[in-house]
Amino acid sequence: MTSLRTFQTEIDEIHHREVLKQRAQVHELAVKAKEKDAKKTEGKATGVDTNEAPPPYTEFEGKPTFSETRDECSIQFLLLDDQSDEARDQVAALLTHNRGEYIFRIGSRPQHEQLFSGELITAEDGAVGESVSSEELKTISARLAVAADELGAKMSTLYIHTQDPCRAAYLLRLPPPSVTLTPEVRCAVVGNVDSGKSTTLGVLTRGALDDGRGRARVSLFRHKHEVESGRTSSVGMEILGFGPNGEPILPTATLSNDVEAIRHEKMSWETICVQAAKIVSFIDLAGHERYLKTTLYGLTSGAPSCVVLIVGANAGLIGMSKEHLAISLALNVPVVVCITKIDMTPPNKRAETINQVTKILKSPGCRKKPVFVKSMECAVEVAEVFAKERLCPIFELSNVTGEGLNFLRTFLNLLPSSEGDTEKFMPDQPLEYCITEVWSVPYVGTVVDGILNAGRIKAGEAIMYGPDSNGKFESTVVKTIQRKRAPVNSAEAGQSVSLALKRVRRANIRKGQVIVHKTETQPRATRQFEGTVLILYHNTTLQKNYQAMLHCGAIRQTVRIIDMDNPQGILRTGDRATVTFEFISQPEFLKEGMKLLFREGKTKGLGVVTKLL
Repeated sequence: MTSLRTFQTEIDEIHHREVLKQRAQVHELAVKAKEKDAKKTEGKATGVDTNEAPPPYTEFEGKPTFSETRDECSIQFLLLDDQSDEARDQVAALLTHNRGEYIFRIGSRPQHEQLFSGELITAEDGAVGESVSSEELKTISARLAVAADELGAKMSTLYIHTQDPCRAAYLLRLPPPSVTLTPEVRCAVVGNVDSGKSTTLGVLTRGALDDGRGRARVSLFRHKHEVESGRTSSVGMEILGFGPNGEPILPTATLSNDVEAIRHEKMSWETICVQAAKIVSFIDLAGHERYLKTTLYGLTSGAPSCVVLIVGANAGLIGMSKEHLAISLALNVPVVVCITKIDMTPPNKRAETINQVTKILKSPGCRKKPVFVKSMECAVEVAEVFAKERLCPIFELSNVTGEGLNFLRTFLNLLPSSEGDTEKFMPDQPLEYCITEVWSVPYVGTVVDGILNAGRIKAGEAIMYGPDSNGKFESTVVKTIQRKRAPVNSAEAGQSVSLALKRVRRANIRKGQVIVHKTETQPRATRQFEGTVLILYHNTTLQKNYQAMLHCGAIRQTVRIIDMDNPQGILRTGDRATVTFEFISQPEFLKEGMKLLFREGKTKGLGVVTKLL
């Protein structure tokens, strides 16, 4: 029986190998195109092509080539020696290397293991960085602020400790030149029904605390029945903007309890985008069991950087919370746990919930190390490393008293941007845009929303969308582009944007289709494909002709098993096999290395596309 962790590692290896293969193919095509151009111009010139093609993508591209800790120490020495010009140049290099945002640490700080375990920190403990006195800390901080100001960056204080060992951390951030370049972090919010998902989002994005009776969540609901029942039934989108100074951009709160007044108590997305230097987009997913397919679609199509699992302290990790955690682990998305309602929960029940969450996270199925965030320093440090080191930050929140909300906001403010993940999103590849929503807007026409998985797109470009039921791609033109409801001229890989398409009927386009650049050869649509799968859970056995709902990126369609390499021809829980699938309704655009998840009710299988047939 294959373990989930081993299988996930293999899936990641297959995905990584296929990505490298696809990048190498694009590189070869670029070289051939240049050679063809060189031959055409041979008669006019010497025929020597001086423009070398870019080197093929290697595994090491995009990784830091210098020690940032060493650079911080050298900048500290330069600032102490009052060599401000050299120090400023090195700060500029750090900001450029880190996409205009950098956490600058001064002094010797504790090791992560010690900080995350919640132990008392003393000067004798093994530390990282050069130690400084409290006077030196003040001098370095003042001169660093001047250097940042000269570069046009904003400096904000994250934490300062003046006791031994003296240390501080500052956020240096360059304001983005336009909305097009504003970094974005996508977070999916999941949890059991009545755990406090919408209330937590309402408090985070509106600023006003809850009254204990659901006031904060009213402004998030989109339907009348949601306001009446207090339960989310659709995928809601909310954004939280952070300014260049690191402060959250929040509307002015009114004290009215009128439902309509509360619903209008918010800033427009355009206003937030203009002021923001970073945007956190929340995908508010449904907690009720009947909306599981909507929640699954939001997790697979939204490409979130992390999943925020909301657990009510009064109820614990129950029902759909476990289901959502299992799906997040299966998709290998980093998890953050928020324990809400701590103001109304008795101490013994709260301790019981904390023990239960810790036990589940440490279990062989999860294998994550829980980190309770009780200080600003812990929030700052865990935001940078939790995804890489299999850590799971746990925040204890009260939406009524506001306890723990500052730690959560700081953590969200410091998360790495989604488009910065060059392993998942590839700007050097041909255009590939996945459609996740379709609307018909009066006086505009058909508008699609989705995420750019690869390449770049500009307004006015000729594109192709498809495949349709016959596997064909149709041509059209991009009229306009919007990002977070603000108009932009272009977008690049990793960004979530809306496109207005020219002369396209709403009925001709659907979720799960892709948009690519217009070419002479049509992209390939796939009806049958092979995949390596692991059955996570099934009551009985899976055989040929078994049908299930497949989720693969923005694709959501029923598939049928037409062949499998198991000698008995049946699959049970924990079995692993190479299976041939066939789409029931229409062909789809697939690529080798794409991760897939299939379900029938609660049955789940995890896998990866290995071959297109």
